[in-house]
Amino acid sequence: MNADHYFTADPAGDARRRDVTFLAGGHVYRLTSAAGVFSGDRLDPGTAVLLRKAPLPGARGGVFLDLGCGYGPIACVLADRSRRATVYAVDVNQRALDLVRANAQATGVAERVIAATAEDVPSDVVFDEIWSNPPIRIGKDQLHELLRRWLPRLAPDGTAWLVVARNLGADSLQAWLQTEGWSAERYASQQGYRILRVTRRN
Repeated sequence: MNADHYFTADPAGDARRRDVTFLAGGHVYRLTSAAGVFSGDRLDPGTAVLLRKAPLPGARGGVFLDLGCGYGPIACVLADRSRRATVYAVDVNQRALDLVRANAQATGVAERVIAATAEDVPSDVVFDEIWSNPPIRIGKDQLHELLRRWLPRLAPDGTAWLVVARNLGADSLQAWLQTEGWSAERYASQQGYRILRVTRRN
């Protein structure tokens, strides 16, 4: 039995690549995914809701983070819809990062998508927006540690967009973020998912 998880650094199982086609921001995207990465056979429903409900950045530039990027659907959409943006696509999974690079190349945004592990992101980079379908299944303590690591790197007027399934603890995560000193509001809900808008508290 293959014991790899999408949060495995170097999946050992057969990659079994496949195409994933989806619509975001009025455009059709066709990306390559594979076994051993998050939602390797489709666009994850939570990611679909996030791309549909959260406001895409449009023409304005900035530095964005796709946290837990998988094969890169969020990173590729952000870079494609905001042609002056630089997008860091961060994951622990090396197969996922290889797919991000290939998908960014195929989408025509390779020069503005940086696929990297957390340790490879320069410590002085500040993000105008953080987008994430966070890896809930790594466990609450590790999830909290992950968010404590990255949310403080938001620009003073930056925004984080998180999608979490209601039955996987979206409301408790929202409450935890508020106790951590963040402004966390439920921006939208659809198909059992919550979109949380997280900003610095005034």
